[in-house]
Amino acid sequence: MRFKNHGLAPKSAADFAFLLHGFHYLKDEGVMAIILPHGVLFRGGAEERIRQKLLKDGHIDTVIGLPANLFYSTGIPVCILVLKKCKQPDDVLFINAAEHYVKGKRQNQLTPEHIAKIIETYKFRKEEPRYSRRVEMAEIEKNEFNLNISRYISTATAEEEIDLAATHGQLREIEDRIRAATAKHNTYLAELGLPPLPGEAAPDAPAARSTPLAPASGARKLLL
Repeated sequence: MRFKNHGLAPKSAADFAFLLHGFHYLKDEGVMAIILPHGVLFRGGAEERIRQKLLKDGHIDTVIGLPANLFYSTGIPVCILVLKKCKQPDDVLFINAAEHYVKGKRQNQLTPEHIAKIIETYKFRKEEPRYSRRVEMAEIEKNEFNLNISRYISTATAEEEIDLAATHGQLREIEDRIRAATAKHNTYLAELGLPPLPGEAAPDAPAARSTPLAPASGARKLLL
């Protein structure tokens, strides 16, 4: 009777068996919350059929993603599925709390502030970029009833905008400093009778002399 309406969960993953067992005994006005691995949100086969049936009947109310390494028994990230037999809104609330925690030496921790934010978001069905979103059933159906949180809440970080005008100005300033340094260096090279560096016209070199001369003042600076 517990599994008649939704089917049996596969033997290899009994997560939905525990869920359906609890859901069977849930009162009509009751609310059920169960901690499960993320695989129940997207695995196919019999689990997909159970998930699809629960969604079409309007029983899955909220999906909450939690950080990894919260429990001593496992280090994998888990989720909380909130189910109701008499759900009112025709949408599913997704909460991505996986990035909101305090890192510990052995276990990560949810502070009272983190927990309060999850509860407030769930209670008032708030929407917040990168954290929570209400998704209509039509969109979930387009995604083939896949409840993977990343499909509905983007966690990508926007790239920093580059000020092209400022960057161009900085490059011009660097180029000017390179030209000035090259011109100054070529002046010393010309005094020594050496060929200039490429990229900058060299000043007129002094006429060649048959007798060696003492180094010019600029050359002394270069040699020092």
